Amino acid sequence: MTTVNILSGGAAQGLVRGLTDAFKAETGCSIDGEFGAVGIMADKLRAGTPADLVILTQALLAKLAEEKLVTPASIADVGRVETALAVRSRDPRVTVKTESDLRDALRSADAIYVPDTKASTAGQHVAKVLDQLGIAYEVASRLKIFPNGATAMRELATSTAQRPIGCTQATEIIATDGIALSWALPPGCELVTMYTAGVTARAAHPKEAAALVALLTGANRKDLRRRMGFAG
Repeated sequence: MTTVNILSGGAAQGLVRGLTDAFKAETGCSIDGEFGAVGIMADKLRAGTPADLVILTQALLAKLAEEKLVTPASIADVGRVETALAVRSRDPRVTVKTESDLRDALRSADAIYVPDTKASTAGQHVAKVLDQLGIAYEVASRLKIFPNGATAMRELATSTAQRPIGCTQATEIIATDGIALSWALPPGCELVTMYTAGVTARAAHPKEAAALVALLTGANRKDLRRRMGFAG
């Protein structure tokens, strides 16, 4: 059986998982690959990791196309994803309508679960917001940093802290059992990221990869994308 290999930001993992059976039924192909911080996934492609398809931020896809690592004509937007707050399913939801609300919520948490603050889209943004709120130093010892948002959210789900909170892409929150999407980041702190798919220039299976791009972005999958946290 032909396998389409992908390198993808963690934001798209739930969506890809949700389309695996449909893709197999449509093409007879399976899907394999890696999901993680977008910067690390892009660097893996640059380093020669075999991949037929990449799903990363729109800005990164454009850069990889300039570097002739992704076929420009194959690029298509999957959808926009908000960075949001998460809590364990059994905990009360946290309401953050203003920057002050967010500051209070982060200050009151005894553990803050986030993805890589240097290589992931959401993690970089969390670091920026903590600086913006003036609490980066205050909460530094409570940050629980993991390689990607999916791992951070799984760790949040099993956290033994009394008042833990998480922050990553909404899609990663929705796809993780045991946690709940609590609230989007408030105005002034928000981040909405467009995720985009493209066939790699060195794809072993370009036709099959293009079929997966069509499935990911097709109008008939709009409801699934919405349920998985993608907008647009």
